[in-house]
Amino acid sequence: MELSEEHKMIRDMVREFALGEVKPLAKELDETGEVNLDLYKKMAGLGLLGMPFPEEWGGGGTDTLGYTIGVEEISRVCGSTGLSMAAHTSLGTYPIYEFGTEEQKKKYVPDLASGRKLGGFGLTEPSAGSDAGGTQTTAVRDGDHYVLNGTKCFITSAGIGETFVATAVTDKGAGTRGISAFIVEKGMAGFKAGKKEHKLGCRGSDTGELIFEDCRVPVENMLGEENQGFKIFLHTLDGGRISIGAMALGIAQGALDASIEYARERRQFGKPIAKFGAVNDMIAQMATEIEAARLLVYDASIRKDRGRPYSIPSAMAKLFASEVAMRATRAAIQIYGGYGYMKDYEVERFWRDAKLTTIGEGTSEIQRLVIGRHLLGR
Repeated sequence: MELSEEHKMIRDMVREFALGEVKPLAKELDETGEVNLDLYKKMAGLGLLGMPFPEEWGGGGTDTLGYTIGVEEISRVCGSTGLSMAAHTSLGTYPIYEFGTEEQKKKYVPDLASGRKLGGFGLTEPSAGSDAGGTQTTAVRDGDHYVLNGTKCFITSAGIGETFVATAVTDKGAGTRGISAFIVEKGMAGFKAGKKEHKLGCRGSDTGELIFEDCRVPVENMLGEENQGFKIFLHTLDGGRISIGAMALGIAQGALDASIEYARERRQFGKPIAKFGAVNDMIAQMATEIEAARLLVYDASIRKDRGRPYSIPSAMAKLFASEVAMRATRAAIQIYGGYGYMKDYEVERFWRDAKLTTIGEGTSEIQRLVIGRHLLGR
């Protein structure tokens, strides 16, 4: 696959920003577990928080492939920042842009796509992760409002985001056909962020709870039709999986870059370890799998851009790229040896960050279930 000149320019621009502005902060973000809002402001200034949305809506005006490359390049140096970028764009902004009314889009998309406000997606709950049909948050119609009650967990940017798309049950007897989606804003009575989570990896990305306690949401803030929320978030997750695949791809590439540099410099038995067959083989395997993952992730992106079905390609891309990231980061630690186990070197952070990509946006097991059901016609 040969990138167009436009996509090469996007890659080079984001790579320069990632190396100059993100990489110097990555270790600190991981160690402190704090979010650097100034960094997001810089990203917004470059159009990185709304890359796939039209310029007239405040976005960067690129396509899905350009956005995918952007997430890949940021994640290549910092999984935390790549995750926040992907969640804001694919989960917080995209469903409003894709399914919102003209009034909803005018009200919310320009602020989100421009990065003036951060967004997120409230789906996961303590009892409803992979089983999204087990959603317990409820929404009861009361005049010209819906009253929401419930708790969402593991939500990216829960503490720093301002606009969220959240799911709630509007018909308790209808299963997945009784779930609706709502646009909720910080400042609405009864809506607040809850506990901040302390995580294994991606520690520089804010993750926490969203709590609804008799939260009154205007009827006009329902996204799509009543009881159609399940379809909305399934479609949203299809695109989100591409971005998590891109995140995994970037982390894996970062691990490979670090391994090659280290192998050339580290000397044992009087010569660089790059000359040892075992190290050579690990790097060759890493590079081959990463290139295969890149082709899958880019292919899913192009299918989305061309209006072709991409649900299964995105699941395949996310599944393969995330597991490649785990293998690549594990191999990087092995190449570094004892140093790879130390926090002084970035490869142990890459490994911890990579793990999330096998869980978020649907676990590897769920991806296999989705792909298998499709192929077997179930």
